[in-house]
Amino acid sequence: MAVLRVKFTKTSRDKLAQLLWILNWISVVTGAILFSLGIFLKVEINKRAELMVERDIQYVPNMLVAVGLIACAINFLGGKICYDCVDTTKFLRWKLIILPYIIFTFFFTFCMLVGALMCYTMHGELEESLNVGLTEAMRFYKDTDTPGRCFLKRTVDMLQIHFQCCGNNGYRDWFQIQWISNRYLDMSQKEVVDRFRSNVEGKYLMDGVPFSCCNINSPRPCIQQQITNNSAHFNYEHQTEELNLWMKGCRQVLLEYYTHIMQSIGLTVLITWLFELSVLTGVRYLQTSLKNVLKQGDPDSESDGWLLENSLMETARTNLNIIKSLCKCNQIDTASNGDPNINVPSTCKALYGPDNVPPKATTEAS
Repeated sequence: MAVLRVKFTKTSRDKLAQLLWILNWISVVTGAILFSLGIFLKVEINKRAELMVERDIQYVPNMLVAVGLIACAINFLGGKICYDCVDTTKFLRWKLIILPYIIFTFFFTFCMLVGALMCYTMHGELEESLNVGLTEAMRFYKDTDTPGRCFLKRTVDMLQIHFQCCGNNGYRDWFQIQWISNRYLDMSQKEVVDRFRSNVEGKYLMDGVPFSCCNINSPRPCIQQQITNNSAHFNYEHQTEELNLWMKGCRQVLLEYYTHIMQSIGLTVLITWLFELSVLTGVRYLQTSLKNVLKQGDPDSESDGWLLENSLMETARTNLNIIKSLCKCNQIDTASNGDPNINVPSTCKALYGPDNVPPKATTEAS
């Protein structure tokens, strides 16, 4: 029994074909949108590539770009097919192509669904990439005279100013690294030398942060040096007073920023997937109804259309039997000690050499 059988007249078939032609062109536009979203996400990730380690985070924008391009090509072809299906005679040229087209498009929509889900599962990999990348960027913040790292200071400062954040997890991360280069430290001062000697690793650590951590909305002048020293500043208590620094860590802020983008893109891909699935359903109905028209021989007659010609279980069983028969065709009969040619009779004549001479026929004496 056919699944979701629908009866179509000549007029309803023509209207369905025209509607599907319009919807396929809309799908071409949605494919271009997916391609643009993939490019946008790729650019946003590459903008801050210096703040991320090499992780498998590029596969999502790459997949979006590929899905967008394939969607444009598939729906362009689908629009051409549906346009020709208005005329039953023109359907004949697509008769052998439309079913493989439907099968390929079905698996493509499944890939689109996977792409939408990947947008929501990228959170953990992105967080790990940002955590390690920001830590490395802060460690090399002072290396403004080192080739390949000379722009990291500007990158980190612009990040903290633009996203209003400080450090990796918070402003105290700057207390654990030396972010001032030795070339700007006066080694003749006893305080500087003592600070170097007080650290096991020989680093110049202090309770200070770069200027980019300062909160521009604070009414008080920025306190970025001796943050934990209450006596160094007038009317100041760092444990109770709200500091005039950005309190959020940059990892959290960037993660929220990229997560918002990914969720928006994932929702767009999911809506596009539902739209593509509805268009594919219509194409299937059009294909089966026109197929039945050709069987009847009357292009103006009514015809039935369906999603599956048999029930779901029967269709699955039929396809499984086809796969099994294909597998049996590829198997080699390895009976008789595994030699596939043991029972094959030889059609070659024996070739005799000097060491293999056939016995001469003996003639009887008369």
